Amino acid sequence: MPNGGTRVIDQEIEDGAATAEAIPARKVRTVSRARKPAPGGAAGEAVAERASAPAPLRLLNVGYGNFVPAERVIAIVSPQSSPMRRLREEAGNRFKLVDATQGRRTRSILVTDSDHVILSALHPETIAARLTPAADTVPGAGDGRRA
Repeated sequence: MPNGGTRVIDQEIEDGAATAEAIPARKVRTVSRARKPAPGGAAGEAVAERASAPAPLRLLNVGYGNFVPAERVIAIVSPQSSPMRRLREEAGNRFKLVDATQGRRTRSILVTDSDHVILSALHPETIAARLTPAADTVPGAGDGRRA
């Protein structure tokens, strides 16, 4: 399971049933199911939790129509150094290399939390600017005023 993932566990609530604390996971959301009433008997009470709607997936444009989930990117580096060349070669050997350059020169390398290495033809500064939210500027203000 990738870091930050959520595991959903369905379990019936019974007397002496295992609790969510007994399940080893970072985040556990327990969803209980209502038990069917016994024939001719009273309906059993069940507690049901509704899962909240997932947050919208924010995608990062890495150039030429290629997108990466923004929350998975942990590093944006320049490919000129020898360690970055080794990182690129080792990722290719592990089948974790994604070439998003469309045949152009590699200008930046993105590293994700799942150990994937993504090659991009855009400069690292351009990708970093796209990754940083521009919420602190006033939309439509051409003079660069801050909110």
